[in-house]
Amino acid sequence: MSGLSKKRCIPCEGGVAPLTEAAAMELKKELNPDWMLIDGGRMLARSFVFKDFKKTMAFVNKVADIAEAEGHHPDMTVGYGTLGIELMTHAIDGLSENDFIVAAKIDELS
Repeated sequence: MSGLSKKRCIPCEGGVAPLTEAAAMELKKELNPDWMLIDGGRMLARSFVFKDFKKTMAFVNKVADIAEAEGHHPDMTVGYGTLGIELMTHAIDGLSENDFIVAAKIDELS
């Protein structure tokens, strides 16, 4: 369990700067290495592969439970046996610690 997964998301309404790419890369070290920083460090993304659609949806529902509990929601793209997750804090058009907290909690599911 990473230190990030023990934290709770803090609501972000904007007015703060997004993490720098260097700061995001430092936080990324606490996550599963399958997470990628994309779009110049403005987004965190990961792909998952499952045996079938039912297993994919079961995982999606667990991610949804985390998102609801944290009040921080990823964008998800669901396929037959695939799931793509993208995290960013839309209010600041970039990454915040919240994105890494949610990612760390997702890591504990897989």
